[in-house]
Amino acid sequence: KQIERDPDRPRREVVIAAAKEVGRPLFFSLVIITVSFVPVFTLEAQEGRLFRPLAFTKTFSMAWAALLAVTVVPPLMVLLIRGKITPEEKNPVNRGLIRIYHPVVTWVLDHRRLTIGIAVAVMLTIVPLYRSLGSEFMPPLNEGTILYMPTTLPGVSITEAQALMQTQDRLLKTLPEVESVFGKVGRARTPTDPAPLSMVETTVVLRPESEWRPGMTWEKLIDEMDRLLKFPGVTNAWTMPIKGRIDMLTTGIRTPVGIKILGPDLETIQELGQTLEGIIQPIEGTRSVYAERVVGGTFLDINVDRAAAGRYGLNVKDVEMIIETAIGGMNVDQTVEGPERYPVNVRLARDDRDSLADLERVPVATPTGAQVTLGMLADIRIVDGAAAIRNENGSKTGWVFIDVSGRDIGSYVAEAQRRVAEQLQLPAGYALQWSGQYEYMQRAAARLQVVVPITLLLILFLLYLNFRDGVKVAIVFLSLPFALVGSFAYLWLADYNLSVAVWVGIIALAGVAAETGVVMIVYLDEAWDKWRAKGAPSAERVKQAVVEGAVQRVRPKMMTVLSTMIGLVPILWSHGAGADVMKRIAAPMVGGMVTSTVLTLVIIPVIYDSWRNWQLRRGAFR
Repeated sequence: KQIERDPDRPRREVVIAAAKEVGRPLFFSLVIITVSFVPVFTLEAQEGRLFRPLAFTKTFSMAWAALLAVTVVPPLMVLLIRGKITPEEKNPVNRGLIRIYHPVVTWVLDHRRLTIGIAVAVMLTIVPLYRSLGSEFMPPLNEGTILYMPTTLPGVSITEAQALMQTQDRLLKTLPEVESVFGKVGRARTPTDPAPLSMVETTVVLRPESEWRPGMTWEKLIDEMDRLLKFPGVTNAWTMPIKGRIDMLTTGIRTPVGIKILGPDLETIQELGQTLEGIIQPIEGTRSVYAERVVGGTFLDINVDRAAAGRYGLNVKDVEMIIETAIGGMNVDQTVEGPERYPVNVRLARDDRDSLADLERVPVATPTGAQVTLGMLADIRIVDGAAAIRNENGSKTGWVFIDVSGRDIGSYVAEAQRRVAEQLQLPAGYALQWSGQYEYMQRAAARLQVVVPITLLLILFLLYLNFRDGVKVAIVFLSLPFALVGSFAYLWLADYNLSVAVWVGIIALAGVAAETGVVMIVYLDEAWDKWRAKGAPSAERVKQAVVEGAVQRVRPKMMTVLSTMIGLVPILWSHGAGADVMKRIAAPMVGGMVTSTVLTLVIIPVIYDSWRNWQLRRGAFR
């Protein structure tokens, strides 16, 4: 633009003068976008692992862009811009924008109070829009596989557990969207896999979505699977393999919501858990709820009679060795089949150890060569006890698993907490801790409530360093609440819940919205300085300066906005694994840029015009 205005002046001098004029606001605009990503680096656990690489990439790229803008771009302009510059007024795109925009600016400047009133009313819609949105920790990642984790009551036998798992696998395989099914029951001999026999883990690999039935969605498919696998005494839970592992490693809860009951007595904990089942099951959105039967385990108890064993020349170790080898099974060797190794396990056949009577008839050899039965040496009986004893912060705990469907976690937990508070009276010494994804959500919200205000204050400080004027800083900062209107409106229309991904998009929007405000203020100041140099300031000159600064430079402002939006729109059309998370990041930015652009092009000129006229009335330009 400067070259166009002064074509006879040496290009080097023009570029240097222009760089001095706009270099600082440009640099600060890019730095503000960079700073706006600071809160993302404070996120922890799952959300930190997901978003820190994105924030680091964006921060590094914007910092590098800021450096290039003030160092490399000016000399490139001197070297590459040659020949006659076509006036901006002859650009067909610019002429079309001016033809549309000029009457709008003229009208709002003539109706300043009405315009500002409408703007205030629009900004007040932030409150109802925000309250209408649900909340969740993270949107589904859609890994392409489903982890089905049904739970039965403790005491189920291995035979029954295997039969149940095989039946479930066959039913799942009948669905056309399912490619393969693999179930696991029991656990490996390692403390890192504490899964009880009553919990099955089935990985369901899905076909590509292009091969699904028409109209079938992820939620519809899980609902159909849930209806298909309704078995008496079985509680279903649905998650995804990677997500489920992360949840279980961090909080232990594999469902979206969980309740940890803390207290000293396991029987009381179990009673409280069963009571919670009845309270929570009727709540809208509850797909399933299961309270652990912490004292519902069934065990075979074999107590060796030392006196009886001694009469036959046996000690406790001899009897326990028979119990281990004949009943439990012992690996005595291994067979080598090429690169594979298989253990050789020795124990009695199932028919010889399938009941208490059979166990009492297990033969035990004595040192004299005679054989006696195990029932003559030990007391064998079935007893009830704790299936598993969990400990949390020094207290025994029992867990309640709640699977939620068709409802956001925030409103669901709020209603569940209200009902539990009304209907459950906790005994002294007992407490409830709400966990699962809800615990993540609360932790992330608490951290963002501290870091986001600090970041906004830092943006204010950077704006002040650029403008050295509190009023201009306030005008630019008005773009943030106006941008939130578009963000929340888009989220409401798309039926998205507030989540960490959404807040990452809003955080990024703060920097971009401030950038567009800075660009507008720079052009308005440029036009104002030009008209002030022509003569004594007046209300008419203020209006002419505002119209020129807003209308004549509409093209670079639209380029600033559209370049950001065009880069984000393809994300809204994306599909596949991880697309749901990226859509939640892009949605508030796209919606916010729309309303922020309206503020920049319509409201800021009105506020700027009112401010300059207020200065005129005070005699600030005498």
